Amino acid sequence: MKKTQKITVTAIIAAVTTISSSLIYIPVGFAKIFPVQHFANLISAVLLGPSYAVSQAFISSLLRNMLSTGSVFAFPGSMIGAFLAAFVYLKTNRLLFAAAGEVIGTGIFGAMACYPIAVLFLGQDATLFGFIPAFIVSSFVGAFFGYILIKVLQKNKVWSDMVHENSTNNRGV
Repeated sequence: MKKTQKITVTAIIAAVTTISSSLIYIPVGFAKIFPVQHFANLISAVLLGPSYAVSQAFISSLLRNMLSTGSVFAFPGSMIGAFLAAFVYLKTNRLLFAAAGEVIGTGIFGAMACYPIAVLFLGQDATLFGFIPAFIVSSFVGAFFGYILIKVLQKNKVWSDMVHENSTNNRGV
């Protein structure tokens, strides 16, 4: 896929994610859990690679916060999860590992990264592991549906080629 196509796909995924954020979310305390973001992270991680996946997560989080459909916790959760999913996929070329990278990246590392934000900037009493259960459930649901969609799309020759294009075998890594 050419760079212009990757930028376009990144923008489309970010737009769909932003639009759906006003329709599909689960309020949990002062955070809004959004499985569609994790779905989009896995799709962009596999199709586009690390830099575009993180860019998509950042753009989606920024737009969701500007539209008041997200919270500040969207930034660390989505960006860490997108990066880990894309990095793991880049190194292993295994979709299941990429989905696990999304869940671990968002559900554990992203949730832990939200702790200082809650304490320092929002003045909220939060435990270090307080976000983990909600973030894991949200990221698991999103990654599960992303995994299913990619498996279905891999049966289509065009999508299969796009997914293969981002594998380690084709990048010379």
